[in-house]
Amino acid sequence: MSTLRTALKGGVAALVLAGVASVPAQAVPTVDPAEAAVIRELETKGYATPSDLAAKTLLVAAADLGERIVAVGQFGHIVISDDEGATWRQAASVPTQALLTAVYFADDKVGYAVGHDAVIIKTEDGGENWDLKYDDPEAEMPLFSVRFADADNGVAVGAFSTALSTTDGGETWNLQSVIPDPPPPLEGLEYEPHLNALFEGPDGTMFIAAETGFVFRSLDNGANWEPIKTPYFGSFWGGMTLNDGNILIYGMRGNVWRSDDQGTTWTQVETGSKKSFGGGIQLDDGTIVLAGLNGGVAYSTDGGKSFDVVDRPDRKGYSAVVDGPDGSVLIFGEPGVVKHPDTAEAFRSGT
Repeated sequence: MSTLRTALKGGVAALVLAGVASVPAQAVPTVDPAEAAVIRELETKGYATPSDLAAKTLLVAAADLGERIVAVGQFGHIVISDDEGATWRQAASVPTQALLTAVYFADDKVGYAVGHDAVIIKTEDGGENWDLKYDDPEAEMPLFSVRFADADNGVAVGAFSTALSTTDGGETWNLQSVIPDPPPPLEGLEYEPHLNALFEGPDGTMFIAAETGFVFRSLDNGANWEPIKTPYFGSFWGGMTLNDGNILIYGMRGNVWRSDDQGTTWTQVETGSKKSFGGGIQLDDGTIVLAGLNGGVAYSTDGGKSFDVVDRPDRKGYSAVVDGPDGSVLIFGEPGVVKHPDTAEAFRSGT
């Protein structure tokens, strides 16, 4: 581990710090004694406990399964909506109280979530119940992202270049190095950059958006990784492959970069903003929506070549976006889940 950095500086960490500072005080509700006994038992076992506020407090990531949305966040909370975000309920059984930072579904039943304490949990019933597959609380290595190339082969990544891989559908996980040995002479690689977000590329490639301007690329389902140094030296917090096959990465201080050659070279996209972006989506009509810290939401209608950035009045931090109903997206962050217009014009007009 690098001795030059002792605190997390990724998008998830920034959002968590902001969220902890801004959680409002709540009135203490009257709890039925039988319900209180159940909560105490869950806490003793290390399970997430029931909360009426689970969808209204920090949610860091979300997955859209088509008919269902599953979001994860603080205290091991996992919330589920089957009506496009109108109502939310907690998962029945979650065997952790750690902050969950990412969620990924291979299909409408099998999914994975990762988070602090190097927790990896798995569901096989669409998010209702989860099983613990890996954790290492003493290592102090939070995981930030997880992806699977197929039903068996998956990768989870996190702080200080930590990576874990599985070849048996998430049943067992082993440490993996994403930095070649010996490492190439690329500035910043010696700092063991945080690996902030995995995403799929074109033609079966996989990418990791990372710190110190790095993007890692795999051509073999995550077995081996190639570090690619962009002209930017800051942190990338997320990325996506666009409908046209080009790749977009985004992160701190309004930085958005675009590649049209599967990540080999990168061109900066001017956003005109210093907002930091942590989550994004491309909608069916081609519109790209990025959400980030301090209420920043960015829109592109030209395939990521330019962006129009708006400021939400709540100035909250957001780190995930999914498609929503009736001309909206759902954004997730400090206040839980919020419905937001899917165009800049609609936001500015208040519709």
